[in-house]
Amino acid sequence: MFSKRKPLRLKKYDYSKPGYYFVTICAQDRQCLFGNVDRNQMILNRAGKIINQWWLTMSERFENIGLDEYKIMPNHLHGIIVIKNVVGDDQCVGPNPKMGGHIGPPLQTMQKQTRQQQLLFRIIQLFKTKTTNGYINGVKNNQFPPFNKRLWQRSYCDHIIRNEKSLDKIRQYIRYNHLKWDEDIENPIFRSVIPRSPAPEQVRCGVNSAMRNLSKKYYEKLFE
Repeated sequence: MFSKRKPLRLKKYDYSKPGYYFVTICAQDRQCLFGNVDRNQMILNRAGKIINQWWLTMSERFENIGLDEYKIMPNHLHGIIVIKNVVGDDQCVGPNPKMGGHIGPPLQTMQKQTRQQQLLFRIIQLFKTKTTNGYINGVKNNQFPPFNKRLWQRSYCDHIIRNEKSLDKIRQYIRYNHLKWDEDIENPIFRSVIPRSPAPEQVRCGVNSAMRNLSKKYYEKLFE
């Protein structure tokens, strides 16, 4: 299941390949909308429970994927998505037809996929869509706090897990993430130590994008 070590974040990497993928999905502006950490326990509110329910359905909506360790935090989700081998190992896994989806054609017959066509991206996009719809319903009917333009940041952080040692390390990080919330890279209070004067990268691509890049580098360094 694990591939040989290659440079992280390969631009030409096929994110439909079998493997273990660590993903981090953050709320827009890192608003703490899904609950809070109290006495070293992550307490999900009603919105957080909706997020949890939809995350668990992803393995039902897509064939040949599994969900490993995951944790919903006040403003983000960490999870390990497992894309499994398929018969012949030459097919593109896709949405479960029993859930209204379809199975993609063999990779051998497909032209080069864009990132938007690849399985990992499609899983995250469906998750974002379903949770956003559920949250909007909560805003209308259950007084959920409103969000700024979108519930989730436009993109997400991903990390290709290369070996068992890295997998175990990431599982431990996710499992006990709430215990280090005060020092979490996604904690808006902790991030307040970042200089307010925007760096050239922040001016060029926007603060959210720059923060996303900071998170990506943090996780790559943490699990290298």
